[in-house]
Amino acid sequence: MKHDDAAKDKPVMRKIAREEVSKHEKKMHGKKKKFAAGGKTNANMKSMGRGMAKVVNQRSSSKSRGR
Repeated sequence: MKHDDAAKDKPVMRKIAREEVSKHEKKMHGKKKKFAAGGKTNANMKSMGRGMAKVVNQRSSSKSRGR
């Protein structure tokens, strides 16, 4: 393959790669839990600790989505 052929194919290959990566990301990471808007608050961290505040934040957002 000559260099000018590779230069012509580059945009097409980028487009294909972008599409394939987005398909992969949706397949592998699309159904992850989302955090509640605003995140863990200082009051939550003081009352139950940083780790538990994070867990409660995850649970509250998943309950609101019907799970």
